[in-house]
Amino acid sequence: MKLKKTAFLSLIITVLISCNSKKNLNNPTSATKIPTQNEVGVKMLTPEIEHVKAPFATIKFEKPTFPAEKVILKLSPTELNTETIQKAIDNLSAKGGGTIAVPNGRWMTGRIQLKDNINFHLENEAQLVFSGEIKDFLPVVFTRIEGIEVMSLGACIYANGATNIAITGNGKLVGPQEGSIRDNILTKDVIDNVIDPKTPVAERIVDGKKQNWIFPPMFISPINCKKVYIEGVSLSNTAFWNIVPIYCDNVIIRGVTVNSVGTARGDGIDIESSKNVLIEYCNLSAGDDCFTMKAGRGEDGIRVNKATENIVVRYCLALKGHGGITCGSETAGMIRNLYVHDCVFIDAGVGIRFKTRRSRGGGGENLIYERIRMNLDQTAIKWDMLGSSGSVGDLADRLPARAINKLTPNFRNITIKDIIIENSSTFIKVFGIPESPVTNLTIENATVNCNELFNAHDLQNALFKNISITAKDSTLFLLDSKNIIFDRINFKTPNAPKLDVKGTTSDSIIVRSSKNMKDIKWFSNKQ
Repeated sequence: MKLKKTAFLSLIITVLISCNSKKNLNNPTSATKIPTQNEVGVKMLTPEIEHVKAPFATIKFEKPTFPAEKVILKLSPTELNTETIQKAIDNLSAKGGGTIAVPNGRWMTGRIQLKDNINFHLENEAQLVFSGEIKDFLPVVFTRIEGIEVMSLGACIYANGATNIAITGNGKLVGPQEGSIRDNILTKDVIDNVIDPKTPVAERIVDGKKQNWIFPPMFISPINCKKVYIEGVSLSNTAFWNIVPIYCDNVIIRGVTVNSVGTARGDGIDIESSKNVLIEYCNLSAGDDCFTMKAGRGEDGIRVNKATENIVVRYCLALKGHGGITCGSETAGMIRNLYVHDCVFIDAGVGIRFKTRRSRGGGGENLIYERIRMNLDQTAIKWDMLGSSGSVGDLADRLPARAINKLTPNFRNITIKDIIIENSSTFIKVFGIPESPVTNLTIENATVNCNELFNAHDLQNALFKNISITAKDSTLFLLDSKNIIFDRINFKTPNAPKLDVKGTTSDSIIVRSSKNMKDIKWFSNKQ
């Protein structure tokens, strides 16, 4: 082990001159109230929106108001009600707006499009079931699928350019039934290979006629809308992503229940290149990621260049899914100013998840997570910036390092603190990119139970502080990582914990003031 070097980055200097106390090593989270499963989610929904306090500027989130007129739909229990519902929406919006009420009962429909000043309300025992046939989602509309703009089926509940729209009530929305939609979903290829980013968007028509496949409709997806409010409804049986605001401003999603377990790509809530968003008191059980931030994909996402920013997620419950809270993998326009606090992730695969690819562009910055409780099947906190060869070919190979270009993504300036990990397979996995390492990461005040301890490559400028870790593994593995500090860590491992450092660019790795591990200063031999 190499123990000599004369210079440190300012991050390391600052931490090394800070307090050397071992206080609270046994229970770093004892002084902080971290919610349990019974203290978050739908059943805790408040009548009004409480003040939002975030570490960045936010708008004032308020419930919308609508004109007093209310239309109670008269629907057929045996026929599609698309035309009846759409005419009611169009007519009431033209008159200035109001509430369209879906009465109790089970009703069938095709795609619905919301218009200005419409509150689409489902009574408590209302169940709106969507057709499974492609023809009931035509003509095609402008939308974005997996971060790429297309003319496609859109969403079961769609809007474009509307202002002041809402979906409310305690009724149920049921996604497309069996039929031509589910029979023709593109599964044998990825969207990058079937949509040419050089083709004008108006010509990117996917309607099931020009191709022998379709992109499935999302469930609820307003695009280019302002003042979007969704509260109380339950969603099940989606064919694709569930709630997906795209290019929207001022979005509130609260008290929503989603169940898409078993649906491939059945994300719960995806915020796509939208800003000023509040998500609270939601329960998600998803077939893919639960709460997800996205910002466009590759060349097309760079062209659009719209960020997802100023997002608050609070008091939410992830019950099942690939990731509890995820950034990516569509990151082209940047994901910035995300604040996730007082949430619980139970039985999800990964708790806090970051995904991108060399071909995706953008990335994420200023991402803050506080007071999170997790009980997981897989890794608690994970970065995956390389992906798989099936998705991006040899770009998934870590080496050689590639030249930095406009499609090189970056994750930076991330803070995670006051967390309890009741169970996980691994505490931390960082799989960065050699030419674009994960940068400026702080994780502090954590109580952790895991099997594998720590595995990171291409990480720089990171601080892990005041953490109690019970683990079956005893190794801190780092590859091509530098300026890393482990400060005040209580290692509860079967053997004395050890550093395993590899790579020609690894440097300046410090373990200090920890329990059951001697202070170590590991430097490269470069002078």
